[in-house]
Parts: sequence; structure tokens; C-alpha cells
Amino acid sequence: MLILALVLPTWAGITYVGLVRARRESAGLPPSPRPRRTPARKAAWVAVLAYLLGGALHLYGLSYMPFLQPEDACWFKAGHMAVPDSSSALPVSLVCAGEEIVPVWVNPGLLVLAVTAVGATAASVVSAVTARRRGARGARG
Repeated sequence: MLILALVLPTWAGITYVGLVRARRESAGLPPSPRPRRTPARKAAWVAVLAYLLGGALHLYGLSYMPFLQPEDACWFKAGHMAVPDSSSALPVSLVCAGEEIVPVWVNPGLLVLAVTAVGATAASVVSAVTARRRGARGARG
């Protein structure tokens, strides 16, 4: 499954990029210019990565939640047939017979990724605005 989900699409993308580059070179076209790596762009990529990882981690945590048959959640996760004592989606929690079933690292991981995503988004916006102001000031002077 991992091969189908990650390796094959990556391989296809790398092959496609190689074919496009080879076609451009055979047509005599110069290589396409790479966009500048600005601090705003780097922070935006960090924010996107943190949002995606946070979403994936939250979905993993939600896999512990009872959806259709609540007693099945305790049966499959804790090993005894009972209705959960409590459950919540944020913070992710499932308590069966007084025992927390969701791994202890899920909620701190969500917190770290949320703070990283918000901080990187703010840094990206501030960096882009200051760079634009510097560019406008340099054009006037």
C-alpha cells in the first residue's frame, strides 16, 4: 500500500519532470528559471506542511472515535465490549473503563503543529509585506 500511495506517484512525477526538461532541451529552449527562494516563500511552505501534517495527525486521532457503534470502539481499541465513558474530537480523547485509549502524543503533536502553522503563516505574511515595502521604497528613491 505504501508503495502505491507514495512511491509510484513520486516516481511518476520525477519521470514527468525529466521528460519535460528533455523536450525543452531538444527544442533548443533555455531551462525554465527557478523562482527565488524568499523568506516569505519558505515560511509559507513550512505553514503548508504543518497544516497538512496537523490534518493527518487529527484524522489519525479521530480513527479512535466511536462513530456508528460506540461499544465497538472500546472493543477494538481496549479489548472489552462497553460503551465509552467519554469521547471528544478536540482534544482527541476516548476513555473506556477509566483508561485513555488515544495515544498520549497525539494532542501535544496537534498543539505543536497548530502553533507552527499559525506562526509560519504570520511570518510569511509579515515577511512578504516588509519585502514589498522595501521594494516600493527602493523604487521611489
